[in-house]
Amino acid sequence: MRVSKAQAQANREHIVETASVVFRERGFDGVGVADLMAAAGFTHGGFYKHFGSKADLMAEAATKSLEQSLIGAEALSVKDFIDVYVSRDHRDGRATGCTMAALCGDAARQSGDLKSAFAEGIERMLQTLGEKYPTGPEAAPGEARVKMIDLLARAVGAIMLSRSCPDDLALADEILAVCHAQMTASLSIRS
Repeated sequence: MRVSKAQAQANREHIVETASVVFRERGFDGVGVADLMAAAGFTHGGFYKHFGSKADLMAEAATKSLEQSLIGAEALSVKDFIDVYVSRDHRDGRATGCTMAALCGDAARQSGDLKSAFAEGIERMLQTLGEKYPTGPEAAPGEARVKMIDLLARAVGAIMLSRSCPDDLALADEILAVCHAQMTASLSIRS
C-alpha cells in the first residue's frame, strides 16, 4: 500500500520526535536503528526511506530537541531558567529534559553534522538567554554573553554530574543545590 506524501512526512516527523526522546534517554550509541523504529511503531526496513543514515537522524533529532529546549527557555527569565534547569525534576527527566545535558558528551564523539547541530542550538540558547541577562548600567559590551556562557556551562555540568551519581546518594542533590545557589548569586547586579 502506497503512503501519501503528507503521511510519509508525518511518519518522518514522528520518527524524529521519538528518536529525540530515546536518544536523550539512552544516548546516541545506546540504541540501534531497529529499536528506534520499533519505538516509533514502524519496521526497521522503512528507516532508509526516510533517512540516509543513523547519523542523519541523530542530527535531525538533536536539532528538534534543541529547538524544544529553546522554546521552553524563551518563556523564562534567567532566574527562572536556573530554577527549572538546575533541579531534581530536570535531572530525573532525562528523556524529556535538555538535549545538551543528556547528549553533549555523546555529541563530542560524533560527526561534524551533529556537532554543528549542537553548536547552533547552544548559540541560539546563549542569544536567547543573553538578551535577558540582568546587567548593570555600566556593563561592558558582550558581558551578558560571557555570563551566559558561564551560566549555561555550569547548568549543563551540574545536571551531568548529578546524573552520574546514584539516585539515592546525597552528593547528587548537593551538586544541584550548590550549583543552583552559586548561579543564582551570580545574577546580583553591582551598581
